[in-house]
Amino acid sequence: MRGTLAGRITLVCLAVAGVAVIVAGLVASPLIRTTADNVLQSSLAAQADVVASQLDETGIGNRLGVGKVADVVRGQGISVVVRRAGGQALGDAVAVQAAGKLGLAADHSGRVTVAGSQYLVETRVVGTRGAAFALVLPARNAQATQRALVRNILLALGIGLLVAAVAGFVSGRLLGRPLRRAALAAGSLRAGRRDVRVPVRGPREVAEVAGSLNSLADALAVSEARQREFLLSVSHELRTPLTAVTGFAEAIADGVATGPDAVRAGQTIQREASRLERLVTDLLELARLGADEFRLDVASLDLGALVRDCAEVWQLRCAREDVRLSVSAPSSPVLVLADARRLRQVVDGLAENALRVTPSGAPMVFSLSTSGSSASLSVRDGGPGLAPEDYPVAFERGVLNARYRDRRPVGSGIGLALVHALVTRMGGTLTAGPAPEGGAAFTMTFPLSPG
Repeated sequence: MRGTLAGRITLVCLAVAGVAVIVAGLVASPLIRTTADNVLQSSLAAQADVVASQLDETGIGNRLGVGKVADVVRGQGISVVVRRAGGQALGDAVAVQAAGKLGLAADHSGRVTVAGSQYLVETRVVGTRGAAFALVLPARNAQATQRALVRNILLALGIGLLVAAVAGFVSGRLLGRPLRRAALAAGSLRAGRRDVRVPVRGPREVAEVAGSLNSLADALAVSEARQREFLLSVSHELRTPLTAVTGFAEAIADGVATGPDAVRAGQTIQREASRLERLVTDLLELARLGADEFRLDVASLDLGALVRDCAEVWQLRCAREDVRLSVSAPSSPVLVLADARRLRQVVDGLAENALRVTPSGAPMVFSLSTSGSSASLSVRDGGPGLAPEDYPVAFERGVLNARYRDRRPVGSGIGLALVHALVTRMGGTLTAGPAPEGGAAFTMTFPLSPG
């Protein structure tokens, strides 16, 4: 099972604190030993200086005086070695041996080893006749000081570990709380709610998670609203031809439409069926564009030649609608990388939209131009155009259909979304804006092919 965030943060804090304890112990261990030895050596030297200042040759020669001094320092575990002028060193055998190793002929301070044990020794010369004494302290006394220091350090480190565990647990709980709220909100979104929001507070990373989740909820709400509008638009587009097909088919079946009326009814059914077929085809194409199996046969093609071929076909249709079609294209080849069949589908789709809204006598233009390393093909019309706020959303499914279907002839609501997706898939861009002829201009731009 996966652990909780609080548990993991607690473990991380303990691990970090544990590593810090180990490193501190490794670093502090030699420092503790050195410090304890230095402290004891300094203390022993200070005591030797005090004793030397209170004694002279007479004092050392006075048995009572030496005894009093010896009693004071022996109470601290220090052995006293005395050498009278012209005499031998007196004291504990081990202490005498340790003092002898360091030497009683001058003031010395150091560490010596006797019989495998180490001793701290301080020697002082008193007077001018060679009298001297030595203070000898076993080094194991320093070990006792070291152990005391280690105990205190371990106690402090243990308290630090406990504080780290508590801090890690509390931090984990504080960090986990907004994440748990985010998880609950995500579950509500999965269940279909779109009014769920998470408070954006806490550490920056946690606040970013909450903000992203809120943005996701907003995007889902907008997307679903557009999908509903699109479905309503498609349903409206389907209902109109279906109603016509059903009505005229019933008229023929009931014998109401006969002769020329039956012919007209058949023509209407054929026309509306074709309209339904185009709508279904656009829907399928748009769905395939988002699938991995959608393929494009991209190759180098002459965009100028494609424009002129399209113009020959649309010239006849424009003439039937009394619309003036003009073509502006360079005479030299304009090579781009695209799928010729899909690009022709894009131009035809834009031309059909333009012709649908262009009134009699108004112009429609195919304009091809090059600039730098790109080529632009515009399909412009002299129709009523779009409101300024509609150009940015012109390629969203069903938006223009919903806004204009009660005011002018409209298509299926997905034609512009389809051509935009096709151009984008081929590596180009498609934009919408006002046309000099008074209507709308749809411009696709492709990088020029090297040849």
